[in-house]
Amino acid sequence: MERVYIFDTTLRDGEQAPGFSMTTEEKLQMAHQLARLGVDVIEAGFAAASKGDFDAINLISQEVKGSTICSLARALEKDIELAAQALAPSEKKRIHTFIATSEIHMKYKLRMSPEEVLERAKKAVAYARKFTNDVEFSCEDATRSQRDFLYKVIEEAIKAGATVINIPDTVGYTVPEEFADLIEGIRNNVPNIDKAIISVHCHDDLGMAVANSLMAVKHGARQVECTINGIGERAGNAALEEIVMALKVRRDFFGGLYTGINAKELYKTSRLLCRITGSFVQPNKAVVGDNAFAHESGIHQHGVLANPLTYEIMSPEDVGFPSTRIVLGKHSGRHALKSKLKEMGFEFSEEDLDRIFEKFKALADKKKEVYEEDIEALVYEEFMKHGEEEPIKILHYQVQTGDKLLPTATVVLTFKGEQKTASSVGNGPVDAIIKAIQKALNLEPTLLDFSIKALTPNTDAQAESRLVIELDGVRASGRGVDVDIIKASVNGFVDALNRALVRKSYILSKENLRKEGTV
Repeated sequence: MERVYIFDTTLRDGEQAPGFSMTTEEKLQMAHQLARLGVDVIEAGFAAASKGDFDAINLISQEVKGSTICSLARALEKDIELAAQALAPSEKKRIHTFIATSEIHMKYKLRMSPEEVLERAKKAVAYARKFTNDVEFSCEDATRSQRDFLYKVIEEAIKAGATVINIPDTVGYTVPEEFADLIEGIRNNVPNIDKAIISVHCHDDLGMAVANSLMAVKHGARQVECTINGIGERAGNAALEEIVMALKVRRDFFGGLYTGINAKELYKTSRLLCRITGSFVQPNKAVVGDNAFAHESGIHQHGVLANPLTYEIMSPEDVGFPSTRIVLGKHSGRHALKSKLKEMGFEFSEEDLDRIFEKFKALADKKKEVYEEDIEALVYEEFMKHGEEEPIKILHYQVQTGDKLLPTATVVLTFKGEQKTASSVGNGPVDAIIKAIQKALNLEPTLLDFSIKALTPNTDAQAESRLVIELDGVRASGRGVDVDIIKASVNGFVDALNRALVRKSYILSKENLRKEGTV
C-alpha cells in the first residue's frame, strides 16, 4: 500500500478568499489543529506577501511540531530568501516556489518567453535548495499549458533539485478524464519524474476539484493540495475532508492508498475554521455539514435505525461528528417518532402512539423541524387528557427588590392539592422567587439552561422564558410568556417542574407495572 501525502493550504490559498483573512494568532491556532489532524505539510502563508504573513509563518515554524511547515515563494530570489527566513525555526521546512507555464499567463501576466520562464524556474529551484533539501516547484496554470513545454520545465526543475512537482489546475478548467491523462503524460514523458513526488492542486470553478484530485491520485499523483471546508480563491479548493474520506471509504477502488490523517479530528477542524472565519459550511456539505448524517425521510430513518449502513457509507464517529441525527419533520415516520420518544424516556401503547403520531404529523406540516420540546409538549398534552392534573399551581407571589434592598420573595402555591407557603432571598428577583418555590415544594431541581427574550422591540414587550431542568434524573423543558419578566420566569419554571413531575410519575408507574409483570 502507498501513502498519499496531504498538503494543507488553508492558511495560504484558503485565506486568500475574500472574507477569510485570519490574524496571526488565529493562524497559529488553526496550524496547531492541522498538526493534530495529521496533515503532512502546512502551507502557512506567502512570506513575501506581507509582514503579517511573514510573522505568522515564523511563529508557526517556532511552535507547531509534527508537520512540515511550508511557505510559498515566487520564482524570485527575494521571495525565496524571505521564505527561508520565516521558516528558519522549523524542524521540518519546505520552500514552495512557482511560475506560470501556460501561454496566456506567460504572454499577458509575466510578459516572458518560454525560454525565460524555463531559465527562471531552474534558477529558483536551485536557489531554494541552498536553504532546504525539501523544495516544491509548481507549474502555475499547468492544465492550460502546452504539454511538451510543461514536460521540459518539470524535467529541468527536478534536475535543479525539486523533490515535489505540483500540477495546479489553477483556474478549475480541467475535467477528471483530461486531468488523469495529463498525469499519465507527465509520468510517461518526463524521464526523471521518479525522483520527485507528483502533487496536484485543484480549484473548484466547475465543481470538480475533488473529482480531479482523486482521478490524479488514481493515476499516480501522491500528494494532494487541499483546504479545510474547501475554502480558497473564487469557488475554492479541493476539500481536504472529502479527499481523505473518499480514499478511506473507497480504499478498494484506490488500490489500498491511505493518508496519515486522523479522520476523527475532521469535524473539530472544520468547526474551528468556521468559528475563526465566521463563515459556516452549507448544511449539505459532504462529511462535515450539519446534514451529513441527518435523516428526515421516514424510509431512511427506518433503515438507519435498523442498521446505519443502510443509508450511511461512513459512521459519524469516523470523522468526529457528534452522532447520527434523526431529524423529525413532515417526512418522518412512526419508527423515528417511537425511537425519539424512547430516547426521551417514554414508552406508549400502539393506541397512544397512534394519537401522538397524528398530532405530530399535524404539527410537522406547520414547522420545518420538530424539536424535542415540541414532542414533549405533545406528550404532556396527552398526559393531561388522561386525567393527570398539574401538580403545582401558583396562587400568589410577591417580590421586593431595589438597588439597596436584598431581593426577597414570598410564594403561595398548591402542590398536589395541598397549600404551601415559603419565602426566600436571592441574588435577584427571579433567583429569589425560584428559590422560594423550591423551598415550598422541598424540591431541588438542577437548572440546566435558562434564557429570556423579548418577543417585540418595545419596552412593554412580552417576555418569553425558556428553561431546562433535571429532577431526580428526569429532564424537562418549560416555557412562560408575560409582559412581566418575573412572571414569565415563574411560569416557565413551574411549567418545567410540572412536566418533570408528570414524567417522573409516568416512569414510576411503568416500573411498578413491570415489577408486577403486567407489561
